[in-house]
Amino acid sequence: MLTLFLMTEKGYDFLRGTLDDYRSLFRLVVVGFDTSVLEDYSERIICLCEEMGVPWICREDFSGIESEYVVAVSWRWLISHPSDKLIVFHDSILPKYRGFAPLVNSLVNGEPEIGVSAILGADDFDRGDLIAQSKSLVAYPIKISDAIKVNNENYISCAHSVLGKLARGELLNAVPQDENFATYSVWRDEEDYRIEWNNSAASIRRFVDAVSFPYKGASTLLDGRVVRLLSVEEYPDVVVENRHPGKVLFAKQGKPVVICGEGMLKIIDAHYEDKDGMTQFFPMKKFRMRFS
Repeated sequence: MLTLFLMTEKGYDFLRGTLDDYRSLFRLVVVGFDTSVLEDYSERIICLCEEMGVPWICREDFSGIESEYVVAVSWRWLISHPSDKLIVFHDSILPKYRGFAPLVNSLVNGEPEIGVSAILGADDFDRGDLIAQSKSLVAYPIKISDAIKVNNENYISCAHSVLGKLARGELLNAVPQDENFATYSVWRDEEDYRIEWNNSAASIRRFVDAVSFPYKGASTLLDGRVVRLLSVEEYPDVVVENRHPGKVLFAKQGKPVVICGEGMLKIIDAHYEDKDGMTQFFPMKKFRMRFS
């Protein structure tokens, strides 16, 4: 029997994709809440548990682990349990992108592959021995919501490998990670949503797509107001004398085309974010605009 620590869409899809085959293994689901995303899937996880008769509890009410094994998916808090009985699912091809927001940072960097690793617990985060891995090729542009769906299939593939062995009473064979290829992924906060207009149009688009829904969206300032860019596309570059990244050069089909450090971006969808809520950015109120 095992305890599942689940949160976000990844945790929901993990549960949905494993219940039919491994329901008998699940003693309890501990549900986490994520206020950094617009839809954290906690209610869906709870509803699925109730529908399938799986005991569940909110993280804040959880008192202690009573199962032999623990499985953590998309979990951000420390779990006290013997490392050889703690199985962590991490959404990167370890040892690359250990740490925080690995999928977001992989997409920002334009990695050709994304994937999932199942590892044993360790004292240092994401350095546990590898039990299983699954990966997929991706093509750009790709939004984070689509990348999550692709990667959730990798979660299920790793889940069948791990849970299948537990169900059959087999040992979990694990191998050490190769430290020569280790990289680390740094945590992100609100400041890290801000667009750097000096970057290339291609890199800015990857960034905008990587922090789009279910995240809040890339941000920029216009006349002191926060603007969230929800969708952008690259626009053919022109020769600009004395480039001023962040300035709108012209509008096409009512959409502003912004100068970048290299190339140009057309803003397709955006909204203002104020203390009182969100308001539409379009139609544009003026032509001369400088984003910062």
